[in-house]
Amino acid sequence: MASLLPLPAWAAELDGAVLSPLWALPFAGVLLSIAVLPLAAPVLWHHHFGKIAAAWALVFLVPFAALHGIHAALAVSVHALIAEYLPFIILLSALFAVAGGICVRGNLHGTPATNTALLALGTLLASLMGTTGAAMLLIRPLLRANDDRRHTVHVVVFFVFLVANAGGSLTPLGDPPLFLGFLKGVDFFWTARHLLGPMAFLYGALLLIFYLLDRHYYLNHEERRLLDPTPDSPLQLEGRINFLLLAAIVGLVLMSGLWSPGVAAHVMGAALEWQNLLRDGALLLVILLSLWLTPSTARAGNAFAWGPMLEVGKLFAAIFLTIVPVIAMLRAGEQGAFGAIVRAVTGPDGRPDDAMYFWMTGLLSSFLDNAPTYLVFFNTASGDARELMGPLASTLAAISAGAVFMGANSYIGNAPNMMVKAIAEERGIRMPSFFGYMVWSAGILVPLFVAMHLIFF
Repeated sequence: MASLLPLPAWAAELDGAVLSPLWALPFAGVLLSIAVLPLAAPVLWHHHFGKIAAAWALVFLVPFAALHGIHAALAVSVHALIAEYLPFIILLSALFAVAGGICVRGNLHGTPATNTALLALGTLLASLMGTTGAAMLLIRPLLRANDDRRHTVHVVVFFVFLVANAGGSLTPLGDPPLFLGFLKGVDFFWTARHLLGPMAFLYGALLLIFYLLDRHYYLNHEERRLLDPTPDSPLQLEGRINFLLLAAIVGLVLMSGLWSPGVAAHVMGAALEWQNLLRDGALLLVILLSLWLTPSTARAGNAFAWGPMLEVGKLFAAIFLTIVPVIAMLRAGEQGAFGAIVRAVTGPDGRPDDAMYFWMTGLLSSFLDNAPTYLVFFNTASGDARELMGPLASTLAAISAGAVFMGANSYIGNAPNMMVKAIAEERGIRMPSFFGYMVWSAGILVPLFVAMHLIFF
């Protein structure tokens, strides 16, 4: 519809320097709804979370249309949803569908050693197949291995810490912020070289803490249930065709970063580059192929359902819309309503303060989408990939670490967090509320981030 409108294009980029901080209220409303309503009104939220998210989007769009015109509001929506949200959700959906078609048959014994090994494996796989792919591949086998235990919440929480977040820190395929850096000119293996130390520190510390906690619960004589719903049996893989489709996803993502014909379609100020359109169209084909070629028994064995993906899709649609003025105000630098944030990351000598970049990127990535947050601070620090990989390498490392690692601080810090939570709840696990989860992250992750700050930044 937007492409057919006979109206002049309207710049989709907002001037954040002239925006009032009141424009951040709809975004805050989305976050508070996600945080409070599942606990305060669970029935209302379960049945109407999509409508509530849409209502907050309208709280932004209707006043914006009244002030700037319907066409301007439509242009902003096109830019946020078509140019940014759709590629994001298509990639997540492809990883979700393909990983959900790989069924790990059989059942392991959920001992502390086995659980720790599964977390370690998933963390390593996340940099190769993305945090979403690794999380969707291993969350169900991990839950099945522990379905005869009374304490399983900590298993899912550490899974989110490690597999859904920290594990994506070594390649641009691991997490969207690093992929955006790759598209901006950061070398493919740069993150592996410069984040290996922080990653190894967090990886080792979290696995050790998890093993000790899991062993504490496991040694309790009342921990094991009398009846194991899924008795131990040898492991087998079903739906192996999806490994080829997973390789296709990796290839398509790499293609869109390495090949640039310099041709783009423009829709109301939003540039849709051909390599990205080709990637997204091919990813949709991958989804269809996965649904067609995967044996139905494999998806049945995973209890595969689109519910978690639909929840993420609806909530992130509202997030991508309402975050537009927030990102614009951050991009405005010191002239914007959030100028204090920009000033906070600059030292007295005018050089970037690595520690503040680590914490500010991480803090915002905990509650905003970490991909645009990464871009904001990438541009604030320099915006030149060569300079950031050279004289400012420590600053880029701090920005990358904050964006990836601190996405684990809340359920909305990274998309796989909510997907893992939804799958665990479908299996009958009573996951912590939004703030309950943050008690876990504040108690375990934040002290480790303080140590990481002192050691590396």
